[in-house]
Amino acid sequence: MDDFKTLIAYSRKNAMRRLVRCLFAENILDRRALVFCADGTQATYPLKNARGHLFFSHITLAPADTLIHDGEVVLVTDEGVRQVVDSHQDLLDVLRDSFDFAPTDEGVAGLKADMENSLMNDAHARRHRQQWNARLAQASQGRGLASLTDYLRQHASTQDAAILLDQWGSLEGHPYYPTWKSRPGLSDAEVEQLSPEFNAQVPLRIAALRADMAISESMPHVTDYLGWFAANFPAHWEQWKTALNDRGLDEKQWLPLPIHAWHLQAYVLKHFAAEIEQGILITDGPDILTLPTMSYRTMMPAQQEAAPLIKLPIAVWMTSELRSLQAKSIHMGPRISTVITQILAAENGFGQRLEIFPEEIGVRYRNAITQDDAPGRHLSVVYRASRQAFQRNDDCLPITVASLFTRLPGSARPLFTDLIERDGLRASARNVEDWFRQYARVVTHPVVAIYLMYGIGLEAHQQNTMVLFSPDGKARSLLIRDFGDGRTYAPLLEARGYTLQPHVQPGILPTVFVEDIEPVRMFVLDAAFLTHLHEVALWLSTEYALDDTRLWTVLREETESAFEAVRDRVAAPLWEVEHQAFLEDPWPTRSLLRMHLLQYSNYRLQHTLTNPLASA
Repeated sequence: MDDFKTLIAYSRKNAMRRLVRCLFAENILDRRALVFCADGTQATYPLKNARGHLFFSHITLAPADTLIHDGEVVLVTDEGVRQVVDSHQDLLDVLRDSFDFAPTDEGVAGLKADMENSLMNDAHARRHRQQWNARLAQASQGRGLASLTDYLRQHASTQDAAILLDQWGSLEGHPYYPTWKSRPGLSDAEVEQLSPEFNAQVPLRIAALRADMAISESMPHVTDYLGWFAANFPAHWEQWKTALNDRGLDEKQWLPLPIHAWHLQAYVLKHFAAEIEQGILITDGPDILTLPTMSYRTMMPAQQEAAPLIKLPIAVWMTSELRSLQAKSIHMGPRISTVITQILAAENGFGQRLEIFPEEIGVRYRNAITQDDAPGRHLSVVYRASRQAFQRNDDCLPITVASLFTRLPGSARPLFTDLIERDGLRASARNVEDWFRQYARVVTHPVVAIYLMYGIGLEAHQQNTMVLFSPDGKARSLLIRDFGDGRTYAPLLEARGYTLQPHVQPGILPTVFVEDIEPVRMFVLDAAFLTHLHEVALWLSTEYALDDTRLWTVLREETESAFEAVRDRVAAPLWEVEHQAFLEDPWPTRSLLRMHLLQYSNYRLQHTLTNPLASA
């Protein structure tokens, strides 16, 4: 129990660290009012309408207005009375009147509750992580290997190694979100049974949806869903077909529809009772065992052959929305996958630096009589091909970016140290800089090229992106997934001879833009640059005690190089505008904390952060 108390204390501090970072990043608390001491490691913040201030020990300001707080928060009155503030609940109470807007009692209470739920889940996950790391350490040491990545390369398939690291890395979550592990509505046991950070295995029920009550979208090579399913899941296809035939039904009149086991019991049986009663949906069928990946509801079938990943709706409240799978995702995923696949073939993968998990087919329920699109967002599926990504012969290991920051068994240092320090010695500043330069090149060049030339915004954030690492620990290429919400600027794409049919639905943000490229640019800057490359630079600088801005200078140089590489193929006015936006102007990002406090009355709030690449 004492050990678990220590873990809770760590998670509570982690929550405080995140909250402080987000409050100042979004300027809910005026960053200009924060006064640092001479050496920049302590700061005070005056409270509005109060006789006192907050004192932050061990706090530093990093690029992109990033406040890193690892010390205490102390409330100091004008009389000099000091009181340590050691919970997010108390911190919110102290700071609430100093916000730049007046949150409601309900908004503040909701944030407090979600943060408490998140940190408790975090503590439970860290307790499980101790046992998991012990098993991993024993396995690798038993083979005489000190390196986790070496052990996985030598004793697991590429697929198994990649998914293990993906689950194992599911700990920290979005860097700009203080409710990173919130799962309200789930018991502790359910969180453990369903979550990737617990190395969970979850069955999916292969239900049957009447074919005339479904609508689908697929890439051109998928001409027959039933044949495609039979080829990719042969054993389950036979069981599914036999179960239908035993009912006297013709399998050709039905479609196999995987349903998450928890979603089936908690949501589908109740909310689709009428469809089940009417014989539109049959929920009996074979189960397929899967591993939930970092996204929680994208599942990897636990079978030897590299089967397609299965993305599903699951009625769990995560990152402040019920995780449905909307019509837009069903249709746009295969459409964008088709276009990107064609572009990659024409561009040789942008110097063989970019691969994708193509979304081959999506299926959703739509009642043929009512034509109502709404229910289908909770009864749908998207399949992502994984065979090309995982059945490799280039010795590259795909690692999800978020996993790079996860603490290793034994050393408790971030996983990226295992890749940098191949000789077993602590890396020099020059070694780290060289490693990051190669990493930044691998990310920036394809992301910038496909955006500037084709108007396609890749959401290359920590969860959607795998980086392929060669045995020497160097980054070689990107492996991107999740295109259902991808953003595209149609004029650039069409100028190159490609078309992308948008999915238009009332009340749903479109993903194909015609008049303004800004929403696509924001998508790229927020995902690939702020929450990905900036975080890698931040963690490397902290781990190796590097100069405050050196790695951002490297990132600027590589971003400049990425722009120069396509300059001759991009119209000069566009190139100049985008060059300014990427390298000089403030970076836009979503105001996640503000949205939460406003109870998601507006999902489109944004703010900007100082561009860490700006020449000034």
